[in-house]
Amino acid sequence: MASRIRVRFAPSPTGPLHMGGVRTALYNYLFARKHGGDFILRIEDTDQKRYVPGAESYIQEALAWCGILPNEGFGISGDSGPYQQSKRSDLYQRELATLLSSGRAYKAFDTPEEMDAVRKAAEAEGKVWQYDASTRMSMRNSFSLSNSETAALEASNAPFTIRFCMPEKNHDVEFSDVIRGHIRVSTAVLDDKVLMKADGLPTYHLANVVDDHHMAISHVIRGEEWLPSAPLHVLLYEAFGWDPPLFAHLSLILKPTGNGKLSKRDGDQGGFPIFPLNWTDPTNGQLSKGYRENGYSPEAFVNMLLLLGWSSGGEQELFSLEEAVEAFDLPGVIKSGARFNPDKARWFNEQYLRQAPVSDWLSAFREIASDLVSDWSDEKCLSALDMLLERVSFLHEVLDHTYVFEAPDTIDEKLVAKKWKPETSGYLTDLKEVFEQIEVFDSPSIEVAFKAFLEEKSLGFGAVLLPLRLVLTGAGGGPSMFDFAAFIGREETLRRIDLGLAKVS
Repeated sequence: MASRIRVRFAPSPTGPLHMGGVRTALYNYLFARKHGGDFILRIEDTDQKRYVPGAESYIQEALAWCGILPNEGFGISGDSGPYQQSKRSDLYQRELATLLSSGRAYKAFDTPEEMDAVRKAAEAEGKVWQYDASTRMSMRNSFSLSNSETAALEASNAPFTIRFCMPEKNHDVEFSDVIRGHIRVSTAVLDDKVLMKADGLPTYHLANVVDDHHMAISHVIRGEEWLPSAPLHVLLYEAFGWDPPLFAHLSLILKPTGNGKLSKRDGDQGGFPIFPLNWTDPTNGQLSKGYRENGYSPEAFVNMLLLLGWSSGGEQELFSLEEAVEAFDLPGVIKSGARFNPDKARWFNEQYLRQAPVSDWLSAFREIASDLVSDWSDEKCLSALDMLLERVSFLHEVLDHTYVFEAPDTIDEKLVAKKWKPETSGYLTDLKEVFEQIEVFDSPSIEVAFKAFLEEKSLGFGAVLLPLRLVLTGAGGGPSMFDFAAFIGREETLRRIDLGLAKVS
């Protein structure tokens, strides 16, 4: 194993980056940062049939938005490149030649039709067939064929794959997983996996092991879907005579129900994103919205992912990226699947929205409300945000509070029917006169005058405050009426009272 901590995130450019992939990148990034190591981005694009144009740039943009920045790899620089597997073919061919010459791999000339026939024959007998030590000599490969037969097939350019040669004698493959502990698997259940496809491109198994070795990867931190492949990878390291890295297999992110892996369909049905950014499918033009476009801050999204499978062991839930670097460790990663909770995701965004200085949102607010606030001062924009950020989950929801920008067109009829008394209009008319006399029309002065008015009339808050809210905002909830009246100013406050009284009457 390398003395320096070096980890990699190695996505396939077969579509948008799932939030589970972002979490894998995050954990690799945090581990590398904590130990002063390297975080490498590698593109595993050997599956050309599933390659989707634009996926690499999407991956880069998503990681950049999250602040999960590689210090080496695809699109950056480094001494272990190229960092795109489709450009490393010569290396794979050299290493395959080593395995072939040592007898740890062999060429298989079986056609897909021949393989299918063998499988169906086994199924007819109620058996499960696989290409392994017990069946390879009955197939067409460089072990079962004579040297001359093999040479003739090669001379005719017959297509072939290269398969790994599992040991004929059953023995246990053993390795330690940082998260899951000691793992033991018998080679009796392992098949002779394809290392090179008929198109000459390596499979994930070969390319990943060769690349991890030549890039001096110290820890392979990846999803648990690769755990069944780990014994083969350990055997490949052994066949090459290389020391394997340490493995850490992360649990799945589960559906909100907890039953199965979180999928795009779950997001579509539940109305929540599963991708970090918008993704438009190039095959059909279908748009899948991302966390960014749904209004999440990258800090909230990353914080949510951090705790979706890892625990600090304490009560802290909000972590900046720097705090996460300090706190993160692999033993804190949970072994069982982590259930995704859309409401908790919203909660994280609310916390970041409310805890940051209001001024942090000024520029974004001006952008999303450009048509409405073009003539507003920064001070007025900040006042609006100060009133409303406690009442929204996302910044764009401020726009739903339309009364902030213009007088309401309608007033909640149900509340009027329930709360408006015959004498209410008179109270508001009298209150209007009080407001006209306030010397400095700010929130504290309005509150003092309002309470004095209630005391003079021997009225309770409910008799006047809700009606005042209805005529100023049209709704029964919202910010402090004293703050809001000061925000829209004396003239607009008086105008809205008149408008509201006319609507009610």
